[in-house]
Amino acid sequence: MLIDRFGRTIEYLRLSVTDRCDLRCTYCLPEGFKDFEEPEHWLTFDEIERVVSAFARLGVSRVRLTGGEPLLRHNLPALAERLKRLPGLHDLSLSSNATQLDKHA
Repeated sequence: MLIDRFGRTIEYLRLSVTDRCDLRCTYCLPEGFKDFEEPEHWLTFDEIERVVSAFARLGVSRVRLTGGEPLLRHNLPALAERLKRLPGLHDLSLSSNATQLDKHA
């Protein structure tokens, strides 16, 4: 079980799967922004699954995929399919600006 320094149980993980975004708001492009990370620096789906699995074994039961715009991550539905099968994970959600949602819904 994960517990923070205030004694609260940590059951929730936010995981950024990309820093890419199709809008130019200050959420994804803050003041001083230099450039997007190159894809070779991103975690692979195998690495993401391994990290989320480790958190699930420690009691994290909810995961939110974020970005940038997470729907810009190539093959994101396949990652979601893998993560939803992990033991202990009960809630998988997505933070999106919804501009790409019609392609994936």
